Amino acid sequence: MKGFLLSPILLSAEMEPRIIGFDLQLLADVGLMLISVFFLFFMASNLLFNPVRKMLTDRREKIRSELETAASDKAGAEALKKEYEEKLKNVNNEAEDILSAARKQALVNENRIIAEAREEAGRIINRAHVEAELEFEKAADTIKTEMIDIAAMIAAKAVSNQIDIRIQDTLISDTLKEMGKSTWLN
Repeated sequence: MKGFLLSPILLSAEMEPRIIGFDLQLLADVGLMLISVFFLFFMASNLLFNPVRKMLTDRREKIRSELETAASDKAGAEALKKEYEEKLKNVNNEAEDILSAARKQALVNENRIIAEAREEAGRIINRAHVEAELEFEKAADTIKTEMIDIAAMIAAKAVSNQIDIRIQDTLISDTLKEMGKSTWLN
């Protein structure tokens, strides 16, 4: 058995050394090698490269569609942003209009309230004047009544005593003292 393993080594040693040895076996080996490389390339292409190419193509399409979606979303967002900015400007204008209308209404209410207050004050003043006149007339009537009473008392004393002017003056002053100063001051 030892001789069987060594025989290729011995054969190669007995042969002349060549740089390139083209023999039939070499050509068959090269042809078989080329066929197996092409077969492996074809199998690898179908089993590995095509799925990878398909995956890369799908990924490229997905990225492209996502970029298009993102661009359309960005355009939509820009449009919404412009719309909201316009609405904000309009909101500010509307708020200013509302505040202006509220100020005008407040001025109208203020003028109305002031006019009502002036009318009420005028009514109160008129009522106070009427009451003052009534009180004045009442006081005048009271004074007239008291004067009549005083005159009647003086006349009664004067008639009863038949007195002269000095006595009459003293009687008037005494009567006034009896009635008190507060009656005449009112």
